[in-house]
Amino acid sequence: MSAHCQLTGTKPGFGNAISHSHRRTSRRFDPNIQRKRYWLPSEGRHVRLTLSTKAIKTVDVIGIEAAVARIRARGGKV
Repeated sequence: MSAHCQLTGTKPGFGNAISHSHRRTSRRFDPNIQRKRYWLPSEGRHVRLTLSTKAIKTVDVIGIEAAVARIRARGGKV
């Protein structure tokens, strides 16, 4: 599963891990991505979305219908 949120578009960030001796090595900051299943009443079916935890809270506030509309407006497939 790619570390990419369908609603917010959050992707991994990149930087350096700095050791005690101050040597730098590459590292990756992954967003907290979860797969969540929602009932979509307008289509009479369940949809499974790959969302960050912040996006899950956003869906709780705006509703699944508005969230799916935003995903489709960004060009995403649901």
